[in-house]
Formats: sequence, structure tokens, C-alpha cells
Amino acid sequence: METAELLQHLDQVYRLHGEERAALEGLIKHRDYPNGAEVQAPGSRCRTVYFVESGIARIFYYRKGHDITEHFAFPGQLIVRAESLFTGEAATKGIQTLAPSRLAAIDADTLFAMYDRYHGVERLFRLLFEREHVALIRRLESLQFQTARERYRQLLQETELIRHIPLRHIATYLGITPVSLSRIRGEK
Repeated sequence: METAELLQHLDQVYRLHGEERAALEGLIKHRDYPNGAEVQAPGSRCRTVYFVESGIARIFYYRKGHDITEHFAFPGQLIVRAESLFTGEAATKGIQTLAPSRLAAIDADTLFAMYDRYHGVERLFRLLFEREHVALIRRLESLQFQTARERYRQLLQETELIRHIPLRHIATYLGITPVSLSRIRGEK
């Protein structure tokens, strides 16, 4: 996905024109990462908004020495540590690739500074962040109201790329042990 393709993808959320579109286009930097690359380390401040152009990325953290996956992002999706991005504080979470990946990176400080001048850019990113917020609420509700089996089946329906993610990351994302995930996967 190149810049033009990313902008076309974003047009599905809110279409920018003219100077606004050109201004956003000028902010987009493409970065390639190998499998397992730490895009942002836990304990750092998030100052970049990313879109996955190809590959897979995740947000993760450590709890009691265990690596826990909080979120997966696939091509066309936004990935950002919002609690750090909006507060300016260091986050306990990090971003890592789970496959060779190409990410579109947008410097957040420059983006936010554009909001006063380009209201369409502000509207686009407000809508994107709202979508992410709703997705997070749905994820929390799934953890509260669905069984691990139901959460796993739902995850399988989202994308075929899930089959390329190590099972230990899927298990922590679902809130279960790898042994429990193996049992679920073994069921017909």
C-alpha cells in the first residue's frame, strides 16, 4: 500500500480534498520492519500514528513476566498506543510486528498542529479514533460476555492472517492459556 492507496482507504472514512489532502500526504512516511521488530518499546512515549500497510502488528505489555497481547492490527488498520498519544506520558505497552511489515507513520505532533488549519484532517482522525474506541469497547464486552471459544471463532472470522500469528499471542489476546487454546482448536 503506497500513500495514494492509504489515502483512498482513508477516503472510506472521510474524504479529504485539495490542500488538506496534500498536507496529510506530506506527513506520511513509509517504514519497513522485519518480523518481530519492536516498533515502539514499552515504557516509551507514543508520538506516532501508524497504519498497517502490509503484515501484522500488535500492541503488547508485560505482566508478572508474561508477554500479553492486547490488540492485533492488520493491513488497512490503525495502530497506536492512545493512552500515551493523548496524555504525552510513557506507556507500559509497546508495538511489535508479527510478520515482515510496512507501516505508514504520521508524526502526531505535526498532525495535531494541523487540526486548527485543516478541519477535514481533524474530522478524519476524530472519526478514526472514534472507530478504535468503539472497537476497544466491543473487545472489552467480548471478554466480559463471550466464552473463549466464541472469542476465538470471532477472531478467525476477522481475517485469514490470524493463522500466521503464533498461538501464544492469540492465547494471551483471548485471555486464556496456550493449552486451553489448543483444546479449543482441537474441537470440531
